[in-house]
Amino acid sequence: MYAVIKTGGKQYRVAAGEKIKVEQIPADVGAQIVLDQVMMVGSGEAVTIGTPMIAGAAVTATVISQGRADKVRIFKMRRRKHYQKRQGHRQNYTEIQIGEIKS
Repeated sequence: MYAVIKTGGKQYRVAAGEKIKVEQIPADVGAQIVLDQVMMVGSGEAVTIGTPMIAGAAVTATVISQGRADKVRIFKMRRRKHYQKRQGHRQNYTEIQIGEIKS
């Protein structure tokens, strides 16, 4: 069984037991969270598609860790204008393990 969930402005295809990194969720490590924005649930040939969400469907997950991604380096330059700008960014993430999918 799999589901398509929406969290942090992105969509993820998840199945039970998977580990995924999503945008930061304010929860403690080891806490159980419920992701209730389920857009699609599939099991073999049977597929249920929401309009846009499936009412009553939810995915439970456990927070494994909170962290920061690798640094992305931003470099801007205008040729012949003596302008250079260097900047870096590290995005926060939450790693979760998918538990049960309720449809």
